[in-house]
Amino acid sequence: MNALEPFGEEIWIADGAPVVSAGFCYSTRMAVIRLEDGGLLLWSPVALNQTLRAAIDALGPVRFLVTPTAMHYLALPDWRVAYPNAKLYGAPGAAARAKHIAFDAELGDAAEPAWAGQIEQVLMRGNLIATEAVFFHRKSGAVLVADLLQNFPQGWFKGWQAWVARMDGMVGETARTPQKFRAAYVGRKAGRAARARVLAWPAQSVVMAHGTPVREEGAAFLARAFTWLGP
Repeated sequence: MNALEPFGEEIWIADGAPVVSAGFCYSTRMAVIRLEDGGLLLWSPVALNQTLRAAIDALGPVRFLVTPTAMHYLALPDWRVAYPNAKLYGAPGAAARAKHIAFDAELGDAAEPAWAGQIEQVLMRGNLIATEAVFFHRKSGAVLVADLLQNFPQGWFKGWQAWVARMDGMVGETARTPQKFRAAYVGRKAGRAARARVLAWPAQSVVMAHGTPVREEGAAFLARAFTWLGP
């Protein structure tokens, strides 16, 4: 755990310790992207420890900490302390949900100047649970998805939680959007507009915080995964 694994050109992933949310235990995964100036952007940081910190420091200076959804904030205080000069970006709603964390800026539909041309982003609006920022790293062809696509192996959940997870579509061989997120998508038109931007990216692979990474034919995978939003 916490060993950085290359996932393409100038991008690495690392699995973190599981976290508990609403009584359910979730696996975690982060991504590290090295920008053209040598600085690092950390997407959805997992729990910090010395092993992970040393591996990241060996890649370059940490410039940006990014939480792509308002629900991925649990590990951020430790990262804020470890890298006080890094700029912390939160998805819409993150600052209001985690008032104890000092965010520097909120993510929008346009890439920040510091990573424009290298990383693209779009806000998946219209969901009552959370507005997620989906990213595309051009150099590697990797799309980064936090909560909108998930899959856990059989046996991950136990007892009544296993039943709920199965009914929600969280368990299976292929990642999909859980039923709770589908039901909460009251703004389907906005969701389809965001999906169109995602599907226009020449995606080769997909990194998910709570799902098995897709290492090839990423564009086709995403097209299938978001058909539920409608035509």
